[in-house]
Amino acid sequence: MEQTLIKADDYVTLWGIIVVWASASIYLEQRYSWAAKISGAIVALIGAIILSNTGIIPTASPVYDAVWTFIIPLAIPLLLFHVKIKRIWQESGRLLIIFLISSIGTVAGVIISFFLLKDHIPVLDKLGAMLSASYIGGGVNFAAMAAKFKTPGEMVSAAVVADNLMMAIYFVVLMMVPAIGFFRRRFKTPHVDQVESGSIGVEGKTLAESFWKRKDISLKDIALSVGTAFLLVIVSFKVAEFLDSAIPSGDDVSFFINLVNGLFGDKYLMLTTLTFLVLAMFPRYF
Repeated sequence: MEQTLIKADDYVTLWGIIVVWASASIYLEQRYSWAAKISGAIVALIGAIILSNTGIIPTASPVYDAVWTFIIPLAIPLLLFHVKIKRIWQESGRLLIIFLISSIGTVAGVIISFFLLKDHIPVLDKLGAMLSASYIGGGVNFAAMAAKFKTPGEMVSAAVVADNLMMAIYFVVLMMVPAIGFFRRRFKTPHVDQVESGSIGVEGKTLAESFWKRKDISLKDIALSVGTAFLLVIVSFKVAEFLDSAIPSGDDVSFFINLVNGLFGDKYLMLTTLTFLVLAMFPRYF
């Protein structure tokens, strides 16, 4: 049993630490430029790493499981509600093609890495799926793949830490490049120039504070958003569960049938698909 100051079954305290530190990370991101540069998410991650590695909070708890079980599924439709499908097709154009090419490169890189490292890293097939999904579509995809392939919790935690730390270093390098004179002299930086000139109208002390300024929102808006997200999760998961049991899978059926089961019986893929369908059918509501 892991010995920590806060026990794994002290649910109220653990939820409090999660919410309070997340709130503090958001405040730091919007108040101080150093935190804005590395993002509130990285600040929160660093704090969690310190707390869990100094024996203050446990590395495993039902509280953390609740995040994967309830919060992540609800986050998927909530994140997609603002998407305007027509604008994606009309305005993405060349960017969409570039994105698809980069996605193919990511998948190819993961496949090559798997064959090079499969004898040295456990459950690398599951980790590869999680990380490739994360690099293509973000953290929500990472969580979806972790749940889909039932990756061991300790490997998920290790992958989250490794993924975020490497991405933090990567982002720092990317943010440094536009500030280096060598690159500024050789490449145009219209967006950086616009920010530095003040023409974007930054109201707060950081860009994060300006972006997350107060918006007009009512109790009804919150209720409909959360209620709709819950409804989509319920319907999607039930439909996927039914199709998963109705479509056979396993070693005794063909690859194509297994593929069909994997596509239509996957609750996260069903959730994303159903969300996009209702976005297309009821654009004025959303």
